[in-house]
Amino acid sequence: MNSFTLEGTSKTPRVEFNSQTGVLELSGRSIPENSIEFYRPLLQWLEEYASCPQSETVLILRMEYFNTSSSKCLIDIFRKLEKIHLHGVNVYVKWYYEQEDEDMQHSGEDFREIIRLPIQMIELQEESSK
Repeated sequence: MNSFTLEGTSKTPRVEFNSQTGVLELSGRSIPENSIEFYRPLLQWLEEYASCPQSETVLILRMEYFNTSSSKCLIDIFRKLEKIHLHGVNVYVKWYYEQEDEDMQHSGEDFREIIRLPIQMIELQEESSK
């Protein structure tokens, strides 16, 4: 199975789904004109990945911002990963957020309450300038 990679834009996240390592990463902003259309190939890739996943799969989220329709698509991704997890695969999520970004922190905490996957919240410390 091939890995899936998309370069990020000002409106869409960078996607790096590696089928060989089981590391799936989304980073950047997610405000596409049509979230369903953007996320459809990711969900299709996850369907294929689910047939032969790595023994450990980690979803790394380093999102700066996402809109409501992207949030719904993220839930779809989580649901596909839950199914993989229910078949005995160790699946977990690493949710990175900036130290001062309470919105992104709260979003991760909200997802943690509604999905059945372990989510590790990781606060990124601001790098001291100068």
